[in-house]
Amino acid sequence: MVKRGLFLGLLVLAACHTSERRHDSAPAHRVVSLLPSFTEILFAIGAGDRVVGRTQWCDYPPAALAVPSVGEGLPPNIEAVAARRPDLVVLYNAGPNATAAKQLERLGIRTVLIDLNRLEDLGPAARTLGKLTGREQQAESLATAMDGLAARPPPSATTSLAFVVWDNPPIIIGHGSYLDQLAAQAGARNVFGDITAPSAQVALETIVARDPQWIAVLSDSAAPPGFAKRREWRAVRAVREGHFLLLKGSLFGRPGPRSGEAIRQLTALLAR
Repeated sequence: MVKRGLFLGLLVLAACHTSERRHDSAPAHRVVSLLPSFTEILFAIGAGDRVVGRTQWCDYPPAALAVPSVGEGLPPNIEAVAARRPDLVVLYNAGPNATAAKQLERLGIRTVLIDLNRLEDLGPAARTLGKLTGREQQAESLATAMDGLAARPPPSATTSLAFVVWDNPPIIIGHGSYLDQLAAQAGARNVFGDITAPSAQVALETIVARDPQWIAVLSDSAAPPGFAKRREWRAVRAVREGHFLLLKGSLFGRPGPRSGEAIRQLTALLAR
């Protein structure tokens, strides 16, 4: 699996929390966004013109590509971020980023740490970013729509799948994740939905035994994943039958304003 797919998959593995380190009241005008989800939200609420730095993974909307990149973002390149002269840096709330936030604060740069993992985290994240950029009204509109999506009861499952985010050793997605929510909303049962952790390493024999009808992978390629040709993986019926769901990482790998579109596309793919 490509590095990009793993990066996007691993970004959806924690619970939501927001920590703003300084409570300046003035709206930010120069924002460095260090997570694709944050970048999408900022553009969706009309604050795209405030974004002066992004990660190399921030590829949507297309206008975001015109914003200078500051690198991978996890952990961030402090010098590259500071060079954009931001008055706000928005970071994913992970250990390396917490350290980076402290470094940025010592440089006099305001930071906010936000985890964004599940559908129900989208509304609060949008409201936070709206408040920080003075786009409260637009943010509330987006947040209300996202709250409605999160509260929608999933339909009855008509098929089953397993999300494979790494193949050697196999790492799958469990119940405590955004991807599990997408599957449920699209009418699919995650065969590892009994695993409470967002992700877990499992034996290949366990995947064989649980016999998902589909194997879902985050991939920007139209070709089946490399492990599809490996003898040991062909013990999985869905692999032998070529039942792969190739989900574009930039749409499916990040909670954001396009989560509803991700659900619609997954529903259509499952209906093939």
